[in-house]
Amino acid sequence: GTIFAYGQTGSGKSFTMQGVADPSSQKGIIARAFEHIFESVQCAENAKFLLRASYLEIYNEDIRDLLGADTKQKLE
Repeated sequence: GTIFAYGQTGSGKSFTMQGVADPSSQKGIIARAFEHIFESVQCAENAKFLLRASYLEIYNEDIRDLLGADTKQKLE
């Protein structure tokens, strides 16, 4: 799946995506999606899974990988 969080600076995109750990009612989409995926994988029997995630930021026509070793490095 793909989620695009688009909007004006300060409109709550990061909070919606990341949220906060405590209270759990304020977890973001990322934490909730990972929880759901890993619970589903754990319940599956006789199956192997390969999970891959990326977290990109596009800002002023620059793309950065927020899960990469250097989050300041721009991608082509």
